[in-house]
Amino acid sequence: MVEVMYFNHMVFKPLSFLVNLGINMTNNIHQTIQQELANARQVCDINGVESGECAAAWDAVEELQAEASHQRESVVKNSLEQYCSENPDAAECRVYDD
Repeated sequence: MVEVMYFNHMVFKPLSFLVNLGINMTNNIHQTIQQELANARQVCDINGVESGECAAAWDAVEELQAEASHQRESVVKNSLEQYCSENPDAAECRVYDD
């Protein structure tokens, strides 16, 4: 569960809340999203959908979903692609049009 701070009825999450969740971002993010979804539903059932705790719980779900989306977008380059990104003029990186 995400620890929140309250100030004038506004909810603030610590910037490092993903680290505080203790998750391995590359392997367990989908499992963690499912856990946080269940947690958000439970928090909202207990505290009400208008509560700050409910909002913070759904914010945590949203942040995790955004991170999962960013991970899907990031493409891992192989060693040649990485070399060519750093050395586009190298002979090994030339691209010839037919």
